[in-house]
Amino acid sequence: QVQLVESGGGLVQAGGSLRLSCAASGRTFSNYVMGWFRQAPGKEREFVIRIRWSDGSTDYADSVKGRFTISKDNAKNTVYLQMNSLKPEDTAVYYCVFGVVGRPDYDYWGQGTQVTVSS
Repeated sequence: QVQLVESGGGLVQAGGSLRLSCAASGRTFSNYVMGWFRQAPGKEREFVIRIRWSDGSTDYADSVKGRFTISKDNAKNTVYLQMNSLKPEDTAVYYCVFGVVGRPDYDYWGQGTQVTVSS
């Protein structure tokens, strides 16, 4: 079992920045990815960004390329989402995710953290 604890959400003006953190514990797999999905009110959950733990390779949604960056701290078992040039359309609940490479879906989800970008 894996537990994910998210932090760093909040309210920011358009053009500003936030950094989300997601700390993982209890994992037993070595080949996995971590990242974020987000869900805005009235919309379906969408993929945002992810990083492969083994080599640090990343995958970004087109909507956040050039603005969002994901990184990891192996010693802290933590991933970070640096969000720059935030737009109102980035407003959503952001969910940290953990998935085993080769499996069809993400196995573990964080509790979610609210990101609100004002105009």
